Amino acid sequence: MAFAPMGPEASFFAVLDQHKASLLATLKRGGGEPVGGGTRLASRFEDSVGLQMVSHCTTRKIKSDSPKSVKNFALILKILSMIYKLVQSNTYATKRDIYYTDSQLFGNQTVVDNIINDISCMLKVPRMSLHILSTSKGLIAGNLRYMEEDGTSVHCTCGSTAVAVPSNIQGIRNLITDAKFLLIVEKDATFQRLLDDNFCNRMSPCIMVTGKGVPDLNTRLLVKKLWDTFHIPVFALVDADPHGIEIMCIYKYGSMAMSFEAHNLTVPAIRWLGLLPSDIKRLNIPRDTLIPLTKRDQMKLDSVLKRPYVTCQPFWRKEMEIMADSKMKAEIQALTFLSSDYLSRVYLPNKLKFGGWI
Repeated sequence: MAFAPMGPEASFFAVLDQHKASLLATLKRGGGEPVGGGTRLASRFEDSVGLQMVSHCTTRKIKSDSPKSVKNFALILKILSMIYKLVQSNTYATKRDIYYTDSQLFGNQTVVDNIINDISCMLKVPRMSLHILSTSKGLIAGNLRYMEEDGTSVHCTCGSTAVAVPSNIQGIRNLITDAKFLLIVEKDATFQRLLDDNFCNRMSPCIMVTGKGVPDLNTRLLVKKLWDTFHIPVFALVDADPHGIEIMCIYKYGSMAMSFEAHNLTVPAIRWLGLLPSDIKRLNIPRDTLIPLTKRDQMKLDSVLKRPYVTCQPFWRKEMEIMADSKMKAEIQALTFLSSDYLSRVYLPNKLKFGGWI
């Protein structure tokens, strides 16, 4: 054993262990989730991978002799030149580093980010192969040890502080854990509250990760690496609102913008642990603690419901329809109405013990 167990008795994890066995059986069969039909647009959906590019997707031409695209063409060549030097010298740079080599020329960071994505897509290689790193914003805590590329040994703990997600996920090695599950937490505030409530120790052995909202590339790569290495159940804890569902879908199925790198980023085995819209009624959460859906929320919800992967997630669809019918959303913090530590003391332990995920 890599760590001394501190959490509940082994029987507590019986349903989790059954879920893990089911996941492993599916992997051995080489299958994914049941998949229904869907419209093939710029990306297609594959149940075992997520959103992927299709061979006949729309392309964009950038010409050196076109007044409209000459600057963009020059910027692509400049960044390609920098990538060549990085690869030749076996060194790495962040997107921010590249931007600051000539911030006046690039104008803003988004220009650099988009060009790097375009180059990665054009060459059909992961961004890491370009020797370009993203600055990590995510955090990780719990039952995990690993070694970084430079030999630094990292020991994540279940204390009140967390470890920053590494910038070079591909370079970490010697990962060790006894964790029974991995919990992805949407928001940093909820993540910190769980740490303060000693959730990690009480549910040990486990791992918690947050991307602090929409996850950065490194957080997604880390979740994928942990899944590929250990094949432990992965759960998402997000707000019961369209934005939270969108974030969960990014971890599970990927995004249109990064569909060319889906194999390296998506974990279709992720399950929705909470907060479920059906939990709001089940737990008698008062209506005055809920938030009305805005027009933008309703548009986002309609958009998600039309996505091809929702056809193979009838339970997800049902939850989203509950939200659409009620025209209300709820943040995880709404559970504090029941008690200040209800999330860590009652809600999550019961969900994990009795299989309350979909």
